[in-house]
Amino acid sequence: MFLKLFSTKRFNLSARSLHFGKHFKHPNPEDIIFHSICINLRQQKWKSLHQIPPSNLTNSLLIRLISQFRMSPHLILGFYNRVLAQTHFTPSLQSICTLIHVMINCKRYDDALDFINKLLKLMGYSHLEVLDGLWDSYDDDISSPHVFDSLIRVCTSLDDINSAYEVILNLRTEKGFRVSVHAWNNYLNRVLKSDSVSGFFEKYEEMVSYGYVENVYTFNLVVYALCKESRLRDAIGVFYRMLKGGVFPNVVSFNMMIDGACKMGDLDLGLKLFRKMGVMSFGFVRPNSVTFNCIVNGYCKLGDMETAEVVRGEMTKTGIEPNVRMYATLVDGYLRKGCLEEAMGLCSRMVDKDLVPNIVVYNSIIRSLYFNGDTITASVFLSYMIKTNIPFDKFTNSILVNGLSRNGFLKEALDYHKWLVGKNLESKDRFLENTLIYYLVRSGKDSKPMIKEALDEIFNRGFTPDIVTYGTMIDALCKQERLLDAICVYEDMIKTGKKPNLMIYNSIVNGLSKNLSVDLAKIMVDEMKKLGLVDVVSLNTLLNGYFANSKVNEALNLFVQMQEDGGLVNVVSYNIILKFVCEFGSIQDVKDVMETMVARGVSPDSVTYSILVGNACKKCSLEEVMELHDDMVVKGVFLDGQTYDSAFGSFVCEESRDLYSDSIRD
Repeated sequence: MFLKLFSTKRFNLSARSLHFGKHFKHPNPEDIIFHSICINLRQQKWKSLHQIPPSNLTNSLLIRLISQFRMSPHLILGFYNRVLAQTHFTPSLQSICTLIHVMINCKRYDDALDFINKLLKLMGYSHLEVLDGLWDSYDDDISSPHVFDSLIRVCTSLDDINSAYEVILNLRTEKGFRVSVHAWNNYLNRVLKSDSVSGFFEKYEEMVSYGYVENVYTFNLVVYALCKESRLRDAIGVFYRMLKGGVFPNVVSFNMMIDGACKMGDLDLGLKLFRKMGVMSFGFVRPNSVTFNCIVNGYCKLGDMETAEVVRGEMTKTGIEPNVRMYATLVDGYLRKGCLEEAMGLCSRMVDKDLVPNIVVYNSIIRSLYFNGDTITASVFLSYMIKTNIPFDKFTNSILVNGLSRNGFLKEALDYHKWLVGKNLESKDRFLENTLIYYLVRSGKDSKPMIKEALDEIFNRGFTPDIVTYGTMIDALCKQERLLDAICVYEDMIKTGKKPNLMIYNSIVNGLSKNLSVDLAKIMVDEMKKLGLVDVVSLNTLLNGYFANSKVNEALNLFVQMQEDGGLVNVVSYNIILKFVCEFGSIQDVKDVMETMVARGVSPDSVTYSILVGNACKKCSLEEVMELHDDMVVKGVFLDGQTYDSAFGSFVCEESRDLYSDSIRD
């Protein structure tokens, strides 16, 4: 019995020995390599892994390794980046898609996006090929639906919104799969950034028709789109629809509506939304630095720097310190108002608070300095930028070329542009070249050899004149009263097959009107009418030319015709008429024109105020001038201190002299 049992056991062992012997006698080479890589990879023995012959690496082996180490993505990434990349191994679409699934499942989204980017940009796969690869390699153990959202996100990041939409559509129609609302939000956001508001609403309505439930980010996109079209009331309606649907707004929702109101000039509505943020959000949302910046920016655009500073003070009281963006907004506001010292004082305050002025602040100040002719201080600020390692951007380059040119440093501007070309930093929109050409042409007749040399140098660098270039030259020549030269450029433009645009025609009309050739300007306007190119600027230029050349009847007939045509009369037209009436008419005539102006829905502006009050000061009593002033204020004219002082300064001085004389007599 014992021997029998022993014999049976021995037989079983022999059978097992034969089985294993057979297994190792003909091993699968990929299995051996796979197990070897797994052992070395777990121990991160990179030197041993580098010794693997490239011929032993296959895509099937890579897919097995990815699956094996799906919970240790850092190891498989290390193998991919440190071993495969150095062997010039070319992974297949399926192996990379499997790797993308693992990255998404482990929440390594940046790595997944990087691999999708490589497939599309470096390896030449189309978006639909990548989609098929991700679909075919989908595995419930290692995959997540977010992988398709990631493909859409990469397409939108490459500004390829058509491909992103094709992915969404293909998944829905061909594969019966619905991407998440987050993918739709990403796609809609990119459509909106492409300035296609109508396209955004079309795709948004399509998304809603599929039964998607909008979230706060979807609603925010809709609010932003409506604000871009100045449909603020509709945006507020969407906000209340959001609340009604149980979706709580965030601070971005409020910031977009407040910014939209401020950009439309409706500061009262912006402030109302700002004050009621807490009530409208049931206490969940409070203003942040962006909210305050929207309000401050609105007041800065209106020139109301006192209120802007009050809002900034309120911001500090709430515990939010002004950041660089806030200071940049205030600096720009002061510079718009011509308060250079206050703007530079803000820069010093920034530095005291350990805030480094950014490129926006520097650009604003340097531009203002050049505009005021202070090239020395502008150079000092440029040197600060260089010392603090703030790189120049395209706006800095434009400011430099424009600033140097307008202040007479044409050679320096040309040299700087030449340096930009050598570094391949010139703008592709030809703005710098057209700026140089404009100031070269305006530099005068005596510098024709230098102008020709500079123009030849610009053209020799490959610059070809376009319609903007010709328009720039014609406008500059007309402003220099060099009409014959302007006509020569015009004829050259026609010979090259380029059609003049409205701006070019208006420049010629303006030049003719100012050079006692108003009859020729009239002929030009008649030709423009035949081409359908006349606008209110053309007619205002001719109107002003008639008055300048003492052709009053022609001017009045033209003005009547402009009124009859409808839509071709604006505040500039009335300002031209008022300027003539103020010089040759009575105060009652002025009032009659003003009444007609307001009755036709044209609001007076600060120029109207300066014309009326400035001329009335020379002819009328203080009471009559004050009556005009009060009437303008009632009609909603915004006045600045300089306009008021220039209008009433003479009366103030006269009153002071009378008081001084009375005190002497006493």
